[in-house]
Amino acid sequence: MQENTIKNFSPKNFNFKKYWRNIDKQILAGFVLLFILGIFFSFSSTSILADERLDREHYSFFQKHLLYAAASFSLMILISSLSNELINKIIFPCFLLFFITLLLVPFIGIEVKGAKRWLNLYFFNFQPIEFTKPFFILFVSQIISSGRIKNLNFSHFISFLLLSAIILLLVEQPDLGQSVLIFCTWLSLIFISGMNIYFITTLVISVIIVFFSLVALAPEKFNYIINRISSFLDPSKGENFQSQKAIEAIRQGGIKGQGMGEGILKESVPEAHTDYIIAVISEEFGSIISILIILIFLFIALRITKIIIDSKNNFYKLSLCGLVSLLIFQTFIHVGVNANLLPTTGMTLPFLSYGGSSLISSGIIAGIVLNYTSLGIKN
Repeated sequence: MQENTIKNFSPKNFNFKKYWRNIDKQILAGFVLLFILGIFFSFSSTSILADERLDREHYSFFQKHLLYAAASFSLMILISSLSNELINKIIFPCFLLFFITLLLVPFIGIEVKGAKRWLNLYFFNFQPIEFTKPFFILFVSQIISSGRIKNLNFSHFISFLLLSAIILLLVEQPDLGQSVLIFCTWLSLIFISGMNIYFITTLVISVIIVFFSLVALAPEKFNYIINRISSFLDPSKGENFQSQKAIEAIRQGGIKGQGMGEGILKESVPEAHTDYIIAVISEEFGSIISILIILIFLFIALRITKIIIDSKNNFYKLSLCGLVSLLIFQTFIHVGVNANLLPTTGMTLPFLSYGGSSLISSGIIAGIVLNYTSLGIKN
C-alpha cells in the first residue's frame, strides 16, 4: 500500500481537511499543551530574574521564549505537513549538516561557564547536538531497516561508529548529559531492532571500561565527572549547591506550591529556568503540576507506542521508538537531576525549558512524530 504509506504533499495541492483528518489529534493536543505550559512557565520563571538579577527589560527572556516557541510550533506544523517521502530523503543531508556543525564547535564554538557547546549565529547561540540527535536517530533507523546491509550486526556496528564519533565530540565540549542521553537512546533503538541481549551487555560493559580508562588517563579533562558523581553519592565531599537548592524548592512547594512568582529557586540558582525548570514549577505551582507534565509526556509516549504496534513498516517503527525514547529519557534525566536522583547534567526539559536550540529541536521531533504517526503509515 505504497500510496497509503507516503502522503503526497506540495504547497499547491495541500489539503487542510485531509491533513486534519490524518493527523493524530491526541498526540498533537499533547504537544500543543506542552508548548502552552512552556510559554506560561517561562513568563513565571524569567520575568523577575530578568528585572532584578540581570538588570534587563522585565519581559526580555519571556519575549525570546515566546519567539522561539512560535518558531518551533510553526516548524512542527510544517514538518508534519510534508510528505513522508520528502522527510526520508532529507534525513542524511540534515544529519551530515548538523554533524559538521558539531565538528566545528571545538574550533569556533563559544565557551560559556567552562563548556564549549555553542556556535554564535549572531541572532542566537546555536547548539548543534540538539539538532544532531533526532537526525542521528532517523539515520540509524534507515541504516538498520533499509536492507542494503544484509547483516544486522554489521548495521549495528556502523551505527555504533557514528555514535562513537558524536560522543567523542561531546566529551570534548564537555557534555556528559547529552552523551548519556544519546547513548541510552541508541541502545534502546538497537535493542528494539533485534540485537542480542548478550551483545548489548558486553557493549555496555566495554563502554564503562573505556569511560573509566579515559578518566584515569586524562584526569584533568574528566575530573569534573568524578567530582559530580562523588558529590552526588556523598554531598559532603563536593559542591552540590544546585541540586540541594532544587530539592529544597520541591519540598517547600509541596502539593499546591507557594504561588506564582513566590519561588526563590530561580533567583538563587544560575540557569534555573533551563536546567531546573521542573523544580521551579514544583516550588511555585506544586508537585501536582509537575506530575501532570510528566503524565503528558507519558501519554504521548503511550499513544505513539500503540501506533507503532499497528504499523507494519520497520523504518517507521524504529524511528518512532527512537524519537519517543529520546523525549522520555531526556524528560526523566531532567526530572531525576531536579529531584537529586541523578548527578547534575545540565539537561533541559523538552518544550518547557528556556533556550532556542532546545525548543526548536523539540519542534522538529514533534513534527516528525506527527508526520510518522499520521493515518497514512498505519497500514
